[in-house]
Amino acid sequence: MTTITLYHNPRCSKSRETLKLLESEGVTPNIVKYLDSPLSAEALSMLKQQLGVASFRDMMRTKEADYKAANLGDASVEEAQLLEAMVNNPKLMERPIAIKGEKAVIGRPPENVLALIQ
Repeated sequence: MTTITLYHNPRCSKSRETLKLLESEGVTPNIVKYLDSPLSAEALSMLKQQLGVASFRDMMRTKEADYKAANLGDASVEEAQLLEAMVNNPKLMERPIAIKGEKAVIGRPPENVLALIQ
């Protein structure tokens, strides 16, 4: 069985709920506290592909104050700039994100992660 990796922020209620849900299903994920161990540009690019999203913006916390302060919602902001923003400020990454093999899901709502174990 392939291990599930959970990009986790223990201070986030949705992240905690997702972890609890996985554990209730008998899954002990490999937990990565991405605020303590930020992802590289390469890892974020792979994660974008695993999520199957069109833009880095789709995996960002668009309501975050830092997102707004950096004007990242402006349509003229290029993908490279969005990627650089997440590398330099990991709290911009949506959370939690669970990965199993080549597939990843954002745990909002937490039940989204069940697709990885069914």
